Amino acid sequence: MKTVSARLGAPARHHPWVVFCCRRATRLVVSLFIVVTASFAMIRLIPGDPVRAALGVDAPPDLVAAKRHELGLDRSLPEQYWQHLPRLTHGDLGVSLVTGEPVADLVGARLPATLLLAVLAFVCVLVVALPGGLLAAVWTHRGRRPRVELAFTATTSVLAGVPDFVLAAGLTAGLAVALRILPVAGDLGPRSYVLPVLALALAPTAVLLRIVRVETLKVLDTDYLRAARAKRLPAVRLHLCHVAPNALTASLTFAGNLLPALIAGTVLVEKVFAWPGIGSAMAQSVAAQDYAVVEASVLVLGSSVLVVNFLVDLALALLDPRSVIRKT
Repeated sequence: MKTVSARLGAPARHHPWVVFCCRRATRLVVSLFIVVTASFAMIRLIPGDPVRAALGVDAPPDLVAAKRHELGLDRSLPEQYWQHLPRLTHGDLGVSLVTGEPVADLVGARLPATLLLAVLAFVCVLVVALPGGLLAAVWTHRGRRPRVELAFTATTSVLAGVPDFVLAAGLTAGLAVALRILPVAGDLGPRSYVLPVLALALAPTAVLLRIVRVETLKVLDTDYLRAARAKRLPAVRLHLCHVAPNALTASLTFAGNLLPALIAGTVLVEKVFAWPGIGSAMAQSVAAQDYAVVEASVLVLGSSVLVVNFLVDLALALLDPRSVIRKT
């Protein structure tokens, strides 16, 4: 006969939210394991000797061999991998071959700059795209203002198709070099954030503008909105209370997955602007074949993307009123 605790625990184990969270958590753990394995294998399969690159071409062979033995690089890949996993669980990311600095300290010093850049770009995208797409749909509904619609479509199409590093180079040439309005590179204060944030945010803003406009146009032609217009509601109340909530729900999926994409996209932008983040450190370490720094950078950026995706899945399930989980 089942105990009382077992009978009470059974509904909790089968509750839709518990099942949903367990599935997402399992997917997160498996994805993290794949990222750890891929980052380990990818770096070590790159041709070249990182120890020789760090010590120089004139370093004595016995010194190179001793350094390789110290780092465990003279062992087979499976042996290196199984020694690598326990160190990760204790937060040991190794030591930089070039500087001798603990990689954990380097990541801790540079990661906040990368995350701040991505978060600022994400906020700018939402602030511009959500109201901008709504206004564009209202202005161009049912073929009104065709010139505005043409300009909107052409501009967003061009911006959405330009890579981040090309935008970064163009903004630097125009605003920093030619006009000298903003700093060219580095973190020299609040003004230094303008160019990298713009380079990260312009293309996603263009994409989200188009999505919000299309979703808003669908809502503007629904029956319940015709009924709301028949009640002669003020335009502000009509669009904010009846159009926006229904139009923006479908855009939350793209907006929610945008922050992880921005975190991953900081690598090239940081390289262009010499930004003191983890992306620029990774780019420099690839050229120097600094295994530990590259591997830790890939691992941290990949883990950040996976964790944010996990939180986004939970947030979307809570915010979407049509969610099967919430109905259950």
